Amino acid sequence: MQATDAAYAYRADSVVGRALPDAFFNRDARQLARELIGMVLRRRYGDVWLAARIIETEAYYLVEKGSHASLGYTHKRRALFMDGGVIYMYYARGGDSLNFSAGGPGNAVLIKSAHPWVDDVSGEDALARMQALNPDARGAARAPQRLCAGQTLLCRALDLKVPEWDGQGFDPGRLFVDDVGARPARLLRTTRLGIPPGRDEHLPYRYVDPAYAPFCTRNPLRRGQVEGRDYTWVTRGGRPCRGQASST
Repeated sequence: MQATDAAYAYRADSVVGRALPDAFFNRDARQLARELIGMVLRRRYGDVWLAARIIETEAYYLVEKGSHASLGYTHKRRALFMDGGVIYMYYARGGDSLNFSAGGPGNAVLIKSAHPWVDDVSGEDALARMQALNPDARGAARAPQRLCAGQTLLCRALDLKVPEWDGQGFDPGRLFVDDVGARPARLLRTTRLGIPPGRDEHLPYRYVDPAYAPFCTRNPLRRGQVEGRDYTWVTRGGRPCRGQASST
């Protein structure tokens, strides 16, 4: 066994047992969207585990017009109608997007953005690999805080592609969600992004980790936003509360 193989074997043994079970995903989509905030996506790429902490999610339901499932069952959308924990991927603005089926046919959660995660399993070498996979428009290394700041950027940084993963389950040896104990107690809740007018664009089904709000797709705490009008604070259980954003 080569040194790189031995290092990978050590890292794999230390994380594979922590993969969330499929039963974790088989719950209400909004609850799942909240619970996924702070979890870490682990993706094996060659001899390293790429990793990104989920900081922004959106919930979707069969019964509302903003979801793909509301357009009806097709083979392409089959993952949305399976039990919780099936991967649904599609193309958005020329890039790949990552979703997980939730409890109930047609319900799912979109992983909207994330932030690179570095630890003893996914080290600086993994971050460098993610930057090589997702350079900026000039071909230079993208700043870590912008590396996964959007659904297509996230998929690019983790090398997740529609043909390979759409309709698949999690594979503890290649791709899974890891609970590293970093879930925030309070979240920001606001409306989803990119929903056309008349397709339930008013529903507050988007959740953001306040400590990472500047690094998500669109910062709910940006200048001009008003609490109670543009966003609300909620607990992980979904109850309204008051909070204060971190200075991260």
